[in-house]
Amino acid sequence: MKLTLKYHEDKVYETINETGNSIKIDMKDPEDKEFQSPTQLLLSGVAACAAVDIVSMIKKKRKEFIDLQAEIEGMRRDEHPRKFTDIHIKYILTSPDTSKEELEKVIDLAVEKYCSVAASLDGGMKLTHSGEVKIA
Repeated sequence: MKLTLKYHEDKVYETINETGNSIKIDMKDPEDKEFQSPTQLLLSGVAACAAVDIVSMIKKKRKEFIDLQAEIEGMRRDEHPRKFTDIHIKYILTSPDTSKEELEKVIDLAVEKYCSVAASLDGGMKLTHSGEVKIA
């Protein structure tokens, strides 16, 4: 895997993957923010990485899948480096025939076994997750 980083302007960059897909990144103050910051992208990456497997496993169980959303919260140290100390991801599945227990088992597998982004994070960081099922 290889990416290229391009400078656009102060505090604004763009990364481009090998097939030409790009994403802009900024480190601007909240009132001037246009794109996600690197730390926000990390949270997005871990949530999306597991989400792919969650959806796949729900469908393999022949459950009716309508929607999946996630709420991601990250806590960082005050001192530098301001690494994450805690991340919590709450996945919200809309499905009329999946129980909360089934969803939580699937989330456990997705986050703890299959997600390469979660596995790449600092072992000293606390990564938790939960699930909620909405019946459509």
